[in-house]
Amino acid sequence: MSSLQQNAIRHYLQFTDLSADEYAHLFARAAEIKRKFKAYEKYHPLADRTLAMIFEKASTRTRVSFEAGMYQLGGSVVHLTTGDSQLGRSEPIEDSARVISRMTDLVMIRTFGQDKIERFAAHSRVPVINGLTNEFHPCQILADIFTYIEHRGSIQGKVVAWVGDGNNMANTWLQAAELLGFTVHLSTPSGYEVDQAIAGLRSSASYKVFKDPQDACRGADLVTTDVWTSMGYEAENEARKKAFANWCVDESMMQAAKPDALFMHCLPAHRGEEVSAEVIDGPQSVVWDEAENRMHVQKALMEFLLLGRVSA
Repeated sequence: MSSLQQNAIRHYLQFTDLSADEYAHLFARAAEIKRKFKAYEKYHPLADRTLAMIFEKASTRTRVSFEAGMYQLGGSVVHLTTGDSQLGRSEPIEDSARVISRMTDLVMIRTFGQDKIERFAAHSRVPVINGLTNEFHPCQILADIFTYIEHRGSIQGKVVAWVGDGNNMANTWLQAAELLGFTVHLSTPSGYEVDQAIAGLRSSASYKVFKDPQDACRGADLVTTDVWTSMGYEAENEARKKAFANWCVDESMMQAAKPDALFMHCLPAHRGEEVSAEVIDGPQSVVWDEAENRMHVQKALMEFLLLGRVSA
């Protein structure tokens, strides 16, 4: 592979890896790819291409959406976990990257620290996609914003209320807000705040912090949350349940938001903890559209990373 080809590789490791213009293209492509899927139109632009999926964290939606999506685009998939490969043993991540990227066309990794996926990408000959790390979850926010656009139009100038943990989802929402021109209302329990340095924000102009989650939801166009205890933090579960007791998105929070506000959750959800059953199963919830849209936006992303801008 020439140095010119190497320099042309685009990775998707966090939301800031693409520009606002590129996101506009991706959302348009996702809509067209979804239309083809719903109409049973065969679309195989990635025929003879192979996606390697590496899982160091358990997955339902990430695995199904990437695997089904790659097959629908005409490609094939290799599934790896730490239990059935050298990744869980002593082989350096850099060596795994050198080998896997010589045999496949695209790599998706779902792991713990962001540093691990950065190291893999630095030694990969093919594009690498972040399927989730402790710090970021860009594919999920890609799906969430696409879902908002489907239901309400442009997210620019809108208000997104984040209620709960200052985790990888919150970090990625903040990156998206700064890049795409909307505002995030953040409400987290004390001790679980978002770290602006981790999110890599240039300023605090695109978000506001609220002690009371009810206030964060006031006037919001979208209310969203996540589980109180993310993977890798199970030892903190009981302490988190106590700390997050007042951060359950319920009907009163949705009533504080705009009348046509949407509710989203990246799933899996625990009804009665971070969200009430009345909200997640209610008329403002779009969580099932949101879950399905992971597949459609990721198909658009894989197409873009491998083929560039496709207009057909």
